[in-house]
Amino acid sequence: MDAMDKRFRANFINSVTGYKSANLLGTVNQEGVTNLAVFSSITHLGSNPPLVGFITRPTVVERHTYANVKTTGFFTVNHIHAAIIEEAHQTSARYDTQVSEFDATGLTAEFIKDFKAPFVVEAHIKIACRYVNEYHIKENGTLLVVGAMEDIYLPEGIHDTEDGWIDLSKARGVTINGLDSYAEPQLLDRLQYAKPDTPTTSILKK
Repeated sequence: MDAMDKRFRANFINSVTGYKSANLLGTVNQEGVTNLAVFSSITHLGSNPPLVGFITRPTVVERHTYANVKTTGFFTVNHIHAAIIEEAHQTSARYDTQVSEFDATGLTAEFIKDFKAPFVVEAHIKIACRYVNEYHIKENGTLLVVGAMEDIYLPEGIHDTEDGWIDLSKARGVTINGLDSYAEPQLLDRLQYAKPDTPTTSILKK
C-alpha cells in the first residue's frame, strides 16, 4: 500500500472499511461568520450520557471547524439527505475563513433558541452538541473530538414512539462511500435483541 499513488491510496483506504455516516457540522467563529463542513467520521460514543465523536485531521494547517468548536464550545450535526448531496459535498472546498459555506453553497443557516452554533434549515435531522473533550491520536496526528448532545430535532413520523428507534430511510438520509460517493441506504429488517440459544427473529415481520 505504501507504493500506491497518494490519491489512489486515499480513495482505496477510505472505501475499504465500509459505508460511513454523512453529516454537515455547523459552527460559527468569533466574528460571527458561519461555517459548514461535510464530515464522514461522526460516530456514536454512548447513549448515557449521549455522546458523539468526530475525527479532525492534523491541525498543522488551519481547520475552521475545529478552531470554531474550540473557540465557542458548540457545534451542530446535520444529517445529509438525498436532495442536498451536491450542496453538502461543495462544503469540502477550501473556502477562506471569512467566507461562509452556507452562502457559498446555497444552504440556509438557522439559530434555534439560544444555541450558539448554526443548524442547516434543509437538514431533516439536527443535533445540538457541546464540546467536552478531545484526544490526540499520535499515530497519525489526528484528533478525536467528543461532544455532548444537548438537543435533537426530528421530523414527525420517523421514530418509533415505543422503543425510540429512528427510521433514517424515512428521512432519506444518505451514507458516504470513500471520499466522494453518496448512497441512499435501504432498510432490510430490524432484529430482536440477540440472546444466547435464542433464534434471531424479525421485529418488522411480526
